[in-house]
Amino acid sequence: MNTTLSSKKNKKVSQSFAAGAFIMAIGMLMVKLAGAAFKIPLAYILGGLGSGYFSAAYTIYSPIHALATAGLPIAVSRMVSSDMTQGRYKDVRLMHKVSVPLFVMTGLIGSGFMFLAAFPYVRFTNAPGSLYSLIALAPTVFFSCLISIYKGYYEGLRNMIPTAVSEIIEALGKVIFGVSFSSFTMWHCMKKYHSNGTVFGTFYETEAAARDAILPWASAAAVLGITLGAVAGYLYMFIKYKFTGDGITFKELENSPPARSTGKLIRMLLKISIPVALGAIIMNIASAVDATLVQRRLNDIMHTFPMTLLKAYDGLIPLETIKAGTTHIFLAGCFGYMNTITMLLPTITQGLAISALPNVTSAWVSGGKEKIRKNIETILKITSIISFPMGLGMSVLSFPIMDLTYNTLGKNKGIGEVCVASQIMSIYALGIIFVAIGTPICSILQAVGRADIPLKVLAIGVTIKVILNYILVGIPEINIQGAGIGTLVCYLFVCFTALASLRKEIKVPIKWSNVFFKPIICSLFCAAAAYSSHGLLCHIMPYKISTILSILISMIVYALALVLTQTITAEDLYMIPKCKKIVKTLEKCKLIR
Repeated sequence: MNTTLSSKKNKKVSQSFAAGAFIMAIGMLMVKLAGAAFKIPLAYILGGLGSGYFSAAYTIYSPIHALATAGLPIAVSRMVSSDMTQGRYKDVRLMHKVSVPLFVMTGLIGSGFMFLAAFPYVRFTNAPGSLYSLIALAPTVFFSCLISIYKGYYEGLRNMIPTAVSEIIEALGKVIFGVSFSSFTMWHCMKKYHSNGTVFGTFYETEAAARDAILPWASAAAVLGITLGAVAGYLYMFIKYKFTGDGITFKELENSPPARSTGKLIRMLLKISIPVALGAIIMNIASAVDATLVQRRLNDIMHTFPMTLLKAYDGLIPLETIKAGTTHIFLAGCFGYMNTITMLLPTITQGLAISALPNVTSAWVSGGKEKIRKNIETILKITSIISFPMGLGMSVLSFPIMDLTYNTLGKNKGIGEVCVASQIMSIYALGIIFVAIGTPICSILQAVGRADIPLKVLAIGVTIKVILNYILVGIPEINIQGAGIGTLVCYLFVCFTALASLRKEIKVPIKWSNVFFKPIICSLFCAAAAYSSHGLLCHIMPYKISTILSILISMIVYALALVLTQTITAEDLYMIPKCKKIVKTLEKCKLIR
């Protein structure tokens, strides 16, 4: 038994970029699908108002979570990858030992800060019902930090499987616990109301008013499921490391150069992690400020030009919501509906960025210019091939996709939320394209030792975003649609500036036509096919079936366009695991070379 366990611990697992990216992309896709399986039923349970309370918890959680978990895992991944390339195995082991107390400390501080920040936040946004969700989500920061102890380490070893599996376990945990807790809370409280007319001891005249009173607690119950999912993810990582280790053998440790001092290692770690963490915190704080200001500006409009705003969404906002003065929270909830779909794209490219960092770091440390060029071109090309068609598709089919996602099981309940969310999505999805592309570009800059550049670029970009959103959302005719315009302008700036900096830094020629221009052209064909086929099919068959068929048609058109324009080559497909037979078939048919 001991021999078997020892052999498992000595087994080193390492993937190429394509294999690692494939694993992470599939993992992230499964996570996002699980997230949809969480948020879509939750939308039926909570409605627009309850979703507003739920979204508010993430407004505070995201920047604190980013500060606690963004910088250190990336720094650990980069340093472990660099040390593995140089054969410094003792430093790799010491890195893991040093990172544990750092992650525990940041997790405790992050959770405590979120708990304290909840109280002023709900006062400023005039959303007291959000308080319970904020408090329930605070412990998640701590457990996310514990998971990150192992994430950064395994990613640096170029083993993406533990990260992907832990993410899936977290997602499944929140689906199981979150949906069941929230639905039970609603059912139990409504049962009590029907028996004695009260909710938590307070009498309510109508069922709608009673339901609105339960929503803050139902939202908090759903959030509690997220915390339990994080606990499950940590337990997996802890057990995984305990039983399988990192694959570094005793002989490798014995022949390794002496480890650096603990103090030097910590200084190196902080030198890399601080710019990365600051970049993440700037982006997330700006997003939190942005979301807070958006709610505040919408609330201001309802006090100054209420009829203009209500006319823009004539009949889509429930009368009870308008009377209760929670229209701004309802619209924020609709934004959350839309965000559940659009954030699928950055989630996938985030997986590419995670896999890219150790591979580009290894190529950069070894100094091979051709290897650096090939790695960067592959990363950017795959990112473009995924990002442009998904973003354009979500934009041109915004209502059909939202209707299919939220209304199929809802039997036309919540049609107002779907309509409002689809209007936001048509513009916001265009901005999401550049959010998705910007993530791997920033990861590459971090991999080549310029973590300061994403920090500077993001600081300017998010400042532009906050200013634009504040101005545009404050215009009653534009209102929450301004958030999409601000996002688009912000990340256009981030992408172009970061690309220019990358080109200057690596001093290696990149074939831009293959990386960006061909995928854009193919994506335009894809979007045109989606829009036109849906317009035709919805007149001759049920609406939801026409949506599914139009998506399938656009995917076929896109695949053909990629092959015919030679955007995808045989070399690209050979890099994807289990694709050799497909490539040989395409080569025989002379569809690829």
